[in-house]
Amino acid sequence: MNAMERISAVLAQRPSDRTPVCPILSGVTRHLVGASYYDWATDPAVYAAAMEKAAHELDLDCLVTLVDLSLEADAWDIRLIHPENAAAHPDYRARLVPEVEDYEKVIVADWHRSRRMNFHLEACRRLVTGTGGEKPVIAFVFGPLGVLSMLRGQQDLFMDLIDCPQVVAAAAARVNETLKAYVAALLDTGVAAVMFATLFASRSIMSKAMWDEIEGPLAAELADVCHARQVPVMVHNCGNGSYFDVQIERMKPAAISFLYPPDDCADFAETKARYGDQITLMGAVPPSLVLTATDDEWDAVCRGQIEELGRGGGFILATGCEYPANASLERAHRMTAIAREI
Repeated sequence: MNAMERISAVLAQRPSDRTPVCPILSGVTRHLVGASYYDWATDPAVYAAAMEKAAHELDLDCLVTLVDLSLEADAWDIRLIHPENAAAHPDYRARLVPEVEDYEKVIVADWHRSRRMNFHLEACRRLVTGTGGEKPVIAFVFGPLGVLSMLRGQQDLFMDLIDCPQVVAAAAARVNETLKAYVAALLDTGVAAVMFATLFASRSIMSKAMWDEIEGPLAAELADVCHARQVPVMVHNCGNGSYFDVQIERMKPAAISFLYPPDDCADFAETKARYGDQITLMGAVPPSLVLTATDDEWDAVCRGQIEELGRGGGFILATGCEYPANASLERAHRMTAIAREI
């Protein structure tokens, strides 16, 4: 099997020749082409070259195009800060929504005018072409509440969800209209799947009922853009106690990328038993271990995840969130080698 065949089989709950592997490599790949973080995150040719090199040098089974969580917010002309060795983030001294009354500024934006959305689209086109259809390219998209938090600031958004939830819901719906058009354009690039980050859907951030009421219907609309084109939906949620059940009901994903067991499971064994026949599980190696674990400890966790979550298939070995951007890729090499051995 090649990588495309392997991932397609696993997402469809069919047998594959081995466990697919995909550490979520983002900014760390810039080192492979000697690029600055800024150039990697703004120049589609540099980005695509770095990700392609990572795919081939590590023999990755798929590529997840996570750049940073402020990418989509660029459609609303926010001011960004680009640290030298870290992901870009909004300048919260110049927020689009400094006060509740300013949610009116969150209009349905035109993605065609967004430099960073167009960067991502072109990067996806280059990756799809560069991998020749042999390795799935999975476009990464931040969900509407996440994008709104980039425009308002997370702390204030959390308070607004309590004090004026309908105002937040209306603004999130306008964000979602922009995202739906953007996702349709991403599908036109030929990506194999879209991974939506639904970071608010975990007990570490908000209640299940609140997420289901505010973002749940919007997440369903986004997923339906993909379902209408028969393109698999994937979900990324690295929060503690994420809500697998309502996300599956709303979005009907083929896979969920996660770091911790969901809120209704005590551990990974229960996660496999409860959800392993419904969706493909992706994860859940803590990226912090790249920096803190010994080689033996790292290898043991990777093997343990395959044995516990990969029993019977339906599993992609991955880091549960982004691989550290300034770390050595040696641990990623060890992870991919382990997946090929077992």
